[in-house]
Formats: sequence, C-alpha cells, structure tokens
Amino acid sequence: MSTVPSNFTDLYRGSDLSHAFPVLTPAQIDRMRPFGEVRTVRDGDKLFDQGDASVHFFVLLSGHMVIEQPQTQDGGKKLVIAEHQPGEFTGEMNMISGRRSLVTGRMDEGGEVLEILPERMRDLLQTDAEINEILMRAFILRRLTLISGGFGDVVLLGSRHSSSTLRIREFLGRNGHPFTYVDLDTDKSSQELLDQFHINIADVPVVICRGSAVLRNPSNRELADCLGYGASVDITQVRDLIVVGAGPAGLAAAVYGASEGLDVLVLETSAPGGQAGSSSKIENYLGFPTGISGQELAGRAFAQATKFGADVVIARSADRLGCTKNPYSIHIDDDRTLHARTVVIASGAQYNKLNCPNLGTFEGSGLYYGATFIEAQLCNGEEVIVIGGGNSAGQAAVFLSQHAKRVHMLVRGPNLSDTMSRYLIHRIEENPNIDLRCNTEIAALHGDKQLESVTWRDKTTEGTEPKPIRHVFVMTGAAPRTDWLKGCVAMDARGFIKTGRDLLPEDLPHWTRTRLPMLLETSLPGVLAVGDVRANNVKRVASAVGEGSIAISMVHQALQEQ
Repeated sequence: MSTVPSNFTDLYRGSDLSHAFPVLTPAQIDRMRPFGEVRTVRDGDKLFDQGDASVHFFVLLSGHMVIEQPQTQDGGKKLVIAEHQPGEFTGEMNMISGRRSLVTGRMDEGGEVLEILPERMRDLLQTDAEINEILMRAFILRRLTLISGGFGDVVLLGSRHSSSTLRIREFLGRNGHPFTYVDLDTDKSSQELLDQFHINIADVPVVICRGSAVLRNPSNRELADCLGYGASVDITQVRDLIVVGAGPAGLAAAVYGASEGLDVLVLETSAPGGQAGSSSKIENYLGFPTGISGQELAGRAFAQATKFGADVVIARSADRLGCTKNPYSIHIDDDRTLHARTVVIASGAQYNKLNCPNLGTFEGSGLYYGATFIEAQLCNGEEVIVIGGGNSAGQAAVFLSQHAKRVHMLVRGPNLSDTMSRYLIHRIEENPNIDLRCNTEIAALHGDKQLESVTWRDKTTEGTEPKPIRHVFVMTGAAPRTDWLKGCVAMDARGFIKTGRDLLPEDLPHWTRTRLPMLLETSLPGVLAVGDVRANNVKRVASAVGEGSIAISMVHQALQEQ
C-alpha cells in the first residue's frame, strides 16, 4: 500500500486509508489493459509535472513512484505527498475534470506502468462499474486530503478586511481547489514572502499560481486561466447541447445529457452550485437524512458530469444568445462564440440588493450574499444580521448561530410561515442565539471602507435603532440572470423565462414547429429553461435537479427534429 508521510496522517484519521490508496488486483488490472499501453520507465523519469494539462493515468506494474509537490511556501523545498507501490495508481479529481495537475509524479525506481489516455480513461469508467467505484472514491478522498491540508499549487496572500480576498477565497473554495492562505493581518513572516516576489502592500491580494506566476488582485477569469480551468476544452466544435449555468439544474442536465451520449458543454460564471452552493446545510433533500452542504452536493454532481464526458468552462459568462438560426450561438465575455444545436438555460437568479446608496462600499467587507465557512470565520464571536425570510436565509441563520455571538434575523413580512420550510422555522424559534425580528428592514449602513454599524427600521412603528454590527448577510428574494437573452425568448414582467403552457400565442411570433412548446421549452425551439431562471419555478433544490434531468428527454426530441 502507498505510504503517506507522517504530516499527512492526521488528515486520514476517521477514514480508511485503503480507500484513498487501494491496491488493484491482477484481475482488475487485466480488465484495464485494453484501455492503455504498457510502458517501461526508468529511475528519475517524470510521468507528469505540476501544471501539466490533460495528464495521463498510470497504474504501477513494477517499480516505485513518488508523488510530490515541487513548489512550496518555504522556499521551494519538495514535499512528498504519497508513494506508490505496484498495483496502485495515480490521480485525483483533476484526472476527471481535465484541469492542470497539482502535483508531480516521479519514478524513483524503474519498472513498468500501464498508461491510459484521458479519453480512454472516461471509457473505462463508463464500462467497468467496479473499477469506476474504486477510482472515483480514491480520487475524491485524495482531493479532500489536498484541500484539508492546503496542499495545492496556489498561495493566496490577503487580508480579512479585503473584499477581493474574500472573493478569491470563495472562488477557490467553491471550485474545490486546494490552496494555502496567508493572512497578512496576522502572519508575522509574510513580509519575507512579499519581498521574495517583489510585492507591495498596494498589490494585495496576491495569488502565487503554480509557484511562479504572480497575480496581483486577479479577476476570477485571470485566476481560472492560470489554473487551466477548461484549458483542454475545444470551444470551436458545434455541440449537441450547451448548458448555461452550473447550479443544481444545470449540473443535472449535464449529468443526464452526457451519460446519454450527448456532446455537452457547461458554461459557468463562477463556480458549480449556484445559490445552492453557498448553503451551509440542505436537510430536506431526498436521500440525505442528516443533510448535505450545497458545496458538497455541487462537487459530487460536477464529478459525475465530468466523469460522463461533459466539458466545463469556468469563469466565463454568456453575453448574448444568437437566436436567428440553428445551430444557436452563445457569445461569451472573452469575445469568443460557442455553437450548439440545443441550449439549456440554467443561469439562475441572484439575491436582490438592499436599497442603500453606499451598498457597493461594503460588499465583501461586511456585506455578504452567502454564508459559508469562510464568512463564518470572519464574524466568529461577533453579532451578525441575516436579512430574508426564505429557506436560504433560515439555513444561514442556523449555521451562523454556531459561530456568531448572536444572529439577528430581519424579515420584512409579518412572519416566516409563507416562505420557509417548517423544520427551519422550528430550528429558528428554538434557537436561543437567534433573535427573529419580523416587519423589520435595514435603513442605513455606516462605515468608511469596512462596515462598522447599521440602522434598522421597525416597519410597524417606523422607529429606527442603531446597532454596532459589522456583518450583514443578504438573502432577500431573487432577480433572474436573463439580460443576455433579451430579444430571443419570451419573459414575464419580472424577467423570468416563460416556458411550455405559460407561453401565449403572442409570445410565439417566430415559432417554427407544428407542435406546441414542450413543458420546459422556451419560445425558441430547442432552447429550454430550468431552475430558478424559469417563471413559476418551485424554489427547491430537488425541483431544480428534477427539471434539469427531465429537460434532456426534450433535448433529444428537439435534436431529432433538426
């Protein structure tokens, strides 16, 4: 079995190390041989290097291999992560997603390996159920270990008072990318690292990518490009299906579409999961009686989609839909154009913003639109405000009550019962750390660059009350992300997309089929809408997943008509 250095031992406690580093039987290896070729390797050969894209999969037949991280924070000293013996194999989740390798694989004793190309690797996973389970479980456990230990190819230097630092931490965290975080507010040795890369305080936050590239306050797109997200994706080909948005609905469409043989590409602005991805715990999702975090659910769905062959492009947004002819075109925000015969719109919705003139000053610096572990760390031991009366707000209040000194939950309406699940209402009412205030709203935000205090208003009495609270979580209603679709599909008065029976004759001036639009089909043949972006959608994760999955049967019908 693989040996794991002592500094990694604690990361594996509570789990079976044999699941992360299993030894394949001779019979299992024999079933894998038709998918690859046997290759002779020598002492010192590098089979893959940190930063390589489209890394091949290797099963060690003889010899000995070391998995190491060549670039580390302490001056470039190599860090051995694992050692592979005969019968073991390389790889973690990047093997499936096609992202750049986080580590280097080096032979320190020559021998033979079975080498399998990425495309044949996917064929293997879809062909052999037993091997699929062994490899996927190992890949996921290895990735979790890298995340837990911060053993990735990224070092982030930032400040807890910086909105850009929070943005980058959330982007890396929600994309499941391991990274080391250096808090410049508390780390006394950080100046040495800044000097090493000739970085000024004005450049912060700074990302050291793959140990060499230095990015000063990078955008999500710049960071994604450096990390190779979607680097191996061919965007020039005409796809059977493009899914816009990787929330629960979009990921479900990708999983079912790819598993049924469609050529699928997913376009995602930030990270898999959508609004649900920021939920600390979803307890009413079928099959998870103890609950599951939105990020964990999204991560599993992302792994499924890529395993079945769906391509995913991260940190790219749809700017415009070309809807005058088929194949349809989707213009994205880096001046490139994608083409597909069918489209599933799953671009979701975003929380409505507070009506405060200085709102932008505090976004990410005291004002947040998600409640994850990262935000919880920022307000540990302090009083916080959660605004909203829906399930997302309720989940955030319950989660934050475990970290904050007190949670003030502000609801504009008279109660919670019309918008929130009963189990959450009970949790809130019985939690002594949550102060529920109905008919209450934020009147003003105060501070310079960092939120320092708020004033809330009682709508019944019109009385106001100042509070020295520095953290506010906004989860109020939602506005659809449909600006890029104007002029192409029919929408309701609020901008949500109309589908199926909601479409009126006047919504269909350019309808070219003899049939009526299908249940999830828009006013454009072969273009479907699912999840929160769709008018009259049920705002539940299970509903979004259901819509995304059944949309694929309608995609098949639309493709047959072309």
